[in-house]
Amino acid sequence: MYLYLMEKRECLACKEPVKGRVDKKFCSDYCRNAYNNNVNKNSKNLIRNINNRLRKNHKILTDLNISGKTKVTRTKLYDKGFDFQFFTSLYKTKTGNTYFYIYDEGYLALENELFLLIRKER
Repeated sequence: MYLYLMEKRECLACKEPVKGRVDKKFCSDYCRNAYNNNVNKNSKNLIRNINNRLRKNHKILTDLNISGKTKVTRTKLYDKGFDFQFFTSLYKTKTGNTYFYIYDEGYLALENELFLLIRKER
């Protein structure tokens, strides 16, 4: 003879009764997704915001650098909304110049608030 304990389990998301397997935590897929989305919301928002900034910076460089090698002013980059804090990689030359890249689009700070925009070969 088996004795089943009928403990009242409630959904972690909506607090409704959960029916089914003993280890089941949610009443539906909707509640499971809603709960996990809420738990991971802060880290996902941070990543989403950084990716949006990188995407915007990349688009700005792509739009300004039509020929693959262009000079622009800092003001022009700022006016378009470019954010110098976000880039994906650095490349330091033997002469000490530092190129900042957003994926395949890069820039090098020159004198007099000028920047050289370059594109990596694909």
